Amino acid sequence: MSSFVVKIFLAALAAGAAQALPQMSMSTVTTSAVARTTSFSVASSVMAATSTVPSAADAAAKAAALKQLASDLIKEPTSVDRFTKLLTTGGDGKTLLSGQDLKDRVVFDFNNAKPANGSLGGKILLANVDNFPILTDLSISTAVATLGPCGINTPHIHPRATEFLTVVKGQIQSGFILENGFAVNNQVVSQVSTNLTALQGTVFPMGSIHFQFNPTCEDAIFVATLNSDDPGTSQIAQNFFALNGEIVDAALGFPFTIAGEDINKFRAQLPVNLAVGVDQCLKTCKIQTK
Repeated sequence: MSSFVVKIFLAALAAGAAQALPQMSMSTVTTSAVARTTSFSVASSVMAATSTVPSAADAAAKAAALKQLASDLIKEPTSVDRFTKLLTTGGDGKTLLSGQDLKDRVVFDFNNAKPANGSLGGKILLANVDNFPILTDLSISTAVATLGPCGINTPHIHPRATEFLTVVKGQIQSGFILENGFAVNNQVVSQVSTNLTALQGTVFPMGSIHFQFNPTCEDAIFVATLNSDDPGTSQIAQNFFALNGEIVDAALGFPFTIAGEDINKFRAQLPVNLAVGVDQCLKTCKIQTK
């Protein structure tokens, strides 16, 4: 494994907690036609709220309404039925929504991305079927991320999607590792690496372990489109160290083990997603880490 990947892995272990990519969590499907109509009315009224700084309760209510709306759309047998329910008043197919009500159904605002408490690496927001119901059965989702100086989107996989990433601002170093068995000249390829600048893009195959790293002292922004409305995300280091300690020891080369208390320390320090790291970048940008 290259020293660059090792540094990124260690940076992921050492950095503080940050924001994970949102995961799909569907509500129980409502079976009553009356309840369904009510849920659409609730979703409309909640999403029409225009407060610039919504309270936590407002945000929770809006998220719940979006989940219910997505759940209701899944029940519809055809795409036409889904769009009728989504884009007409009360879902009755008689009057097209207008103004803010319509905008709330067809526009996703990536400006709402917020870094997690204590995040050092940046912020990321994924529009998927869970928070943007119009994506139901469209097999597409999109994330927009801002990586701060030396920020890393730590190694992860998308179990249900291939990702196409495009840099909008700054520079991104990325890499991926394919499944077991991919080799060149009978040698396992440890990493396929790419350097990207603004308006350049690359692909991460479905299930491949991949990462994005901002090697500069300025923010970098990228857009990632995935061919699933529920792509899922699994962070490699974080989920690996969540396994039983004996399994972690065995995978790392038992009997040369990491003591159980040290594994717990690793677990406590792992970021959820966005971290900062790579020694030279941190020194160049004069970034202090704990």
